[in-house]
Amino acid sequence: MGNVESSCYENHLSRFLPEEKTDIDGVFDTLSGSDRSGGVKIGKATRKAVTLAMLKAHVQEALPEQMTSRLYNGMKSIDLTGKSPESSEQIVKEQFIIFMSALLKGNVEEKSSIIMRMISSTEGPVKGKQIQEFTEDLITSVVHVLSYRNLLKGWNLEETQDPASGVKALVSQLLSELKLEDGKKLVGPPLMDAMCDQSTIENWVFQVPQISTFLSVIVRQGLLVLHSLPDHAEDLVNLVPECKGIKGRRFVSFLDIPSIIYINSQLPSELQLKWRLLFSSRVHGESFSQLCGQIVNKGPCILVLKDSDGYIFGGFASQSWDAKPQFQGDNRCFLFSVSPSLAVYTDTGYNDHYMYLNHGQQTMPNGLGMGGQHDYFGLWIDSNYGNGHSRAKPSCTTYNSPQLSANENFTIDAMEVWAVGDLPKSAVIKGKKSILDTDPEAHALLEMSGKSRQSDGLREQTEDDGDN
Repeated sequence: MGNVESSCYENHLSRFLPEEKTDIDGVFDTLSGSDRSGGVKIGKATRKAVTLAMLKAHVQEALPEQMTSRLYNGMKSIDLTGKSPESSEQIVKEQFIIFMSALLKGNVEEKSSIIMRMISSTEGPVKGKQIQEFTEDLITSVVHVLSYRNLLKGWNLEETQDPASGVKALVSQLLSELKLEDGKKLVGPPLMDAMCDQSTIENWVFQVPQISTFLSVIVRQGLLVLHSLPDHAEDLVNLVPECKGIKGRRFVSFLDIPSIIYINSQLPSELQLKWRLLFSSRVHGESFSQLCGQIVNKGPCILVLKDSDGYIFGGFASQSWDAKPQFQGDNRCFLFSVSPSLAVYTDTGYNDHYMYLNHGQQTMPNGLGMGGQHDYFGLWIDSNYGNGHSRAKPSCTTYNSPQLSANENFTIDAMEVWAVGDLPKSAVIKGKKSILDTDPEAHALLEMSGKSRQSDGLREQTEDDGDN
């Protein structure tokens, strides 16, 4: 390399701490093999180099092959000469280090240059369809590598829904931030044929931080490079919350991993570390009194419903639920949709009707609501459990959300409530007695619906049990 190119390389190298340099050196030596049988000849010396086959052999099944090829194309695109890059099927160490530096520690421009070549190995603008395919590979690979490396923190693919539909929904959500230079957003068929240059990709990567986070997880966990160092912990800690409260319950969530990742990313950062199951209609029974008993005074939580038409939606309650005939909560609350599309709807400032929970009164509506007003909630669950509404035409005044359910009045197929973050000290943790022992109505409802088997042996666990 010339002086200019050498200086550029040294700048990239200087971003790494000594222990990081040692780790990168070790991974590259492993990738390239120790026998010097292959390499790139420069002058009379032969330097170690990595081929696509060698990279695939190292990654094995940790990443889908398509993503491994994309990573390789990104490394190969790095020009060490300052001239038009020559076609080479081998990666030298300088390219490997600059790739790591740009993707893991670089600015948006540096990242976008490599992402462009990961999207398409051909120079020049890329098509919207290619960006869509890259994003789908990206999210699929994140779920895959986290599962492969046992980093799902108590979640697993067997006790959540097939991630395929969640991947597509998250792809659509991330692509909704893709804008051309004139600020025009592209959706649907126009996106597929649109030509996007690097400035468009730069703006997208800047607007959607998940792209950088996902790439960091894929590189570190897929290649096992810099994966055990403190700065990587930040990527993983808030990406997937720890799943608590499901051990021994034969519980299968109707959420999928991509949706969990997306909803979690919208929470206040201090609440992203842990989700604990408080209520499931398939475990605790289809009873409004049981719902109230499980969620009151348990801190911030996420409610998720699935209606009889298959729509999945819910809300984030930023404070503990309290049964009273007044609105509660604050502007951190939001409503969201999971299926058929992923979206979050936040506070408009129009009113403070964030949360409402009332039970057993004659003068005020009895049920659970979020947003809007009495009889016209953005999300409402009637105290006659099983019925609800989402009356938000044209939109909910509190959250600017549309109708979330398939029909304005809906029937609940299933419901889950997850406490997020740590339980408040004032929370009342029930003991070892099963709720089914103390609520014959809930047990009978489960029996009639054929769901009792899932709850056999259920016993409430405390936060300190240490179980998932």
